[in-house]
Order: sequence, then C-alpha cells, then structure tokens
Amino acid sequence: MARESYLTAVDLGSATIRVVVAKYDPTGDQLLVVGVGEAAMEGMQKGVITDVEEAVAGLTRALDAAERVSGVPIERAYVSINGAHISSQNSRGVIAVSRADGEITGDDVARVINAAQAVSLPNNREILHVLPQDFVVDGQERIHDPVGMTGVRLEVDAHIVEGSAPFIKNVAKVVNQAGVHVEDFVFSPLAAAAATLTKRQRELGVLLLDLGAGTASLVIYEENVLLSTAVLPVGASHITNDVAIGMRTSIDVAEGLKTQHGTALPDTVKASERVVVETEDEGGEQENVSRQELSNIIRARLDEIFSLVDGELKQVSRSGLLPAGVVLTGGGAQLAGVIEVAKKKLRLPARIGRAENFGGIVDRIQGPQYAVVLGLLTWAFDQEQRGRSRVSLSLPDIRQSVVKVKDWFRAFLP
Repeated sequence: MARESYLTAVDLGSATIRVVVAKYDPTGDQLLVVGVGEAAMEGMQKGVITDVEEAVAGLTRALDAAERVSGVPIERAYVSINGAHISSQNSRGVIAVSRADGEITGDDVARVINAAQAVSLPNNREILHVLPQDFVVDGQERIHDPVGMTGVRLEVDAHIVEGSAPFIKNVAKVVNQAGVHVEDFVFSPLAAAAATLTKRQRELGVLLLDLGAGTASLVIYEENVLLSTAVLPVGASHITNDVAIGMRTSIDVAEGLKTQHGTALPDTVKASERVVVETEDEGGEQENVSRQELSNIIRARLDEIFSLVDGELKQVSRSGLLPAGVVLTGGGAQLAGVIEVAKKKLRLPARIGRAENFGGIVDRIQGPQYAVVLGLLTWAFDQEQRGRSRVSLSLPDIRQSVVKVKDWFRAFLP
C-alpha cells in the first residue's frame, strides 16, 4: 500500500503524548491500527507549550516508537489542540443566493459560512473551527443541508472555536521540529466525539467530557447540532496535586495512590482501611494513611470539576436535560467511582466513552485515554475521503480559504 494511504494522529496531552498510525481496510470497512507510540510530555501545561525543546524531545520519542511498530515513516499527522486559551462564540452569516433561478449551491453554502466567520477578533486570536449549526432559507429555519433548495436569502448559525495564535504556532513549531507536517489541528473534545458518540446520542442530546491531565474540555450536542464547547482549567493532575499536599508526599507517589488506591466514593471505604505512602523526610520513611481520607480529597476536587461542567450546561439551558447523558473520555475517566459522581452531580446518565470500529493492534489502544487520538484518525479519514487538499495549517491565513470552509461544512452534515 502506498505510503500516502497511512494516517497518523498525534494527541499532545499535558501529561502524555500519544501517536497512532492506521490504514483503511476496505474488506472490513474499518481503520486498522498498525503503530502506537507513547511518551511522557514534559514541556506542556494545561494545553500550552511551556518548553519547546522538551516537548519536541517527548514527541520524537513517541514518533520513533510508532514508527518502529508500524514500519512506516511518519511525515504528516493530524494533531489535537486544547488548552484554556481556547474559547468559542456563536455567529450568523447572511448572503443573497447567487443563481438567477434561486437554487442554492455548494458555493453559496461556502460563502455564507465564510460570512459567519467574519467576526471581530484580536490580532492574537485565530479561528480553529467554523461549525455550522442550522441554516435558514427565506425565513425557514432548522435546515441542515440547503444545497438544492430554492431561495433568495441564505443564513447560517455557526459555532466558532478560536484559540491564541501564538500558542497554536508554538504547537505547530513543536510538531514541525519533530520532522512532521501538520495536516490539521482538531479541538480535542471534537476529536473524542468523532470516535465515541453515535448519531442517535447527538440527536437526543449528549455531553462529552474529556477529562485530561491539565484541563477538562467538553462539547454539547442536541438534535445533531453542536450547541456549545468549553475548556475548564482543571483536570486529573489537580487531583494528584491535592493528594500530594493532603498526604504530604511527592507527586509521583500521589499519582500512584490516586490510581491504585483512590476512589471518588469515600462512603464505600471503611474508616479502618490504611495505605502505605512514602514521606518526604530524609531516609524515605513510610507512613500509614487513611484510604478514606485519600478518597475524600479525590471527591472534593471531582465535585468542583463537575460543578463547573454543570455551570456550562446551565449556560445553554441543558442542566439535567440531556437524555443521552454524559460520555467521559480522557485519562481522568479511569478513576474509580468517577461515573457515579458524574451521575449524581450532573443528574444525568453517564458512561465511559470508548472508540469502536477499529482493527489491528487494538489491544494497545484500549481505554478512554485513547479516545482523542482515535478520534483524530476518524476525523482524518473522513476529511481525506472527501479529497481535502493536504496543506499545512501552520501557514498564515489558511483557515480563511473558502475551500477549507466548504470541507468543514461537509464534515458536519448529519
């Protein structure tokens, strides 16, 4: 198979870098994972590059591991982007239909979406995604695909995801210095949604929460329309920090305590249960601490995170009102008891999100922490099947092109 037929996804997380290489299997109608690489991320905090050299070194290790497993040189990739610098807003575009007979064409759709992204942004902000929500033709609302319809006036309500231009350029610089060409940047929870959410869930109403190390990012869908996106500046690493302070131990020991002995349900832990921790005193002495106290620390931070998530739901009047509930992805979703806490705090059904319809070495990519990187592959395959031109998005003003806007629209048709 030609080298160009392979797809590569790079998930740059605040704690871990994940690289996955896949190819399409037409006989099974699925993507086959042929290479996986992971490495610790040392040069990023809360989705923002803080040390270019360390980030490049970590990405290079992950790329090398994926290349060794797959036997395929990695030259281009779809890359996740996240961080507290990302924000969103809604916008409306309005145009007059160009054809004399009033038939709406794909060019009209591209123009109206282009009009929607003509929002006032500071010089240091850059548009990442322009996502159509609904179209309006001569006052007729809630149209998902206006192409072929007849009208005089075409409008679109769009959701715009934007980020800090310097931060985005720093991520592009890290990937480029590692010898990889950036095909596209994709907002992390959008990627995770592409891999884990079904069309029925999007229609009923669902919230996807990607609980990463440095941030918790979310997307909300209803009636197959993206209602809202948000990034919360808290994540699983904040739980680790709380444990380290509360247990008076190091970050590494606190992480082990959280993952091996921690639970978000202190009521299920007996008061007599104890765990052994390493102290910070000279000599490496050990100390027995209460597992219930550990669980109380974890629960307190999770309650805060889900309270912030519920606040985002209230902003779109969907608090406790999403029939398909909450889908949790990210490394933080592996914490014991997190589903029960999500159900209680958000008053919604909840489950762990896992990507399906992948073949190959799937035993290496189990778990919700791989939802983003596998969603990037789903996104990449969908885009390249539509014949997207392979242009580096690190080039200036590339997101202003009409061709790209048309492709974004097609990717979100129901």
